[in-house]
Amino acid sequence: MGTQAYRRFLIVLAVAFAVAFALVCIPPFIENPDIVGAFAGGFVNPYASGYAMDIFFTWAVLAVWVMYEAKVKGIRHGWVALLLGVVPGVATGFAVYLLIRLNQEKAIG
Repeated sequence: MGTQAYRRFLIVLAVAFAVAFALVCIPPFIENPDIVGAFAGGFVNPYASGYAMDIFFTWAVLAVWVMYEAKVKGIRHGWVALLLGVVPGVATGFAVYLLIRLNQEKAIG
């Protein structure tokens, strides 16, 4: 896969998840704007809890990676990906981090 295809796939996936998240989560949140209840909804049964824990740990792994590469490789603005990892979600934040990283590595080398 070439760099252009890689970049396009990342953009499509980041945007697709953000749109899907908005379509699924925003209408019920507007109807009942309870942030604690929305958060707790991810833990309504053992299966949902497992997926929710996976998301939290994936975000934590992304955060460690972002901090490491900021120090070792000088990748800047990773905090943007970490914020996007909270809302709309890790899929968008991770894809954005890979795009940030790709652009900065391309500029360096």
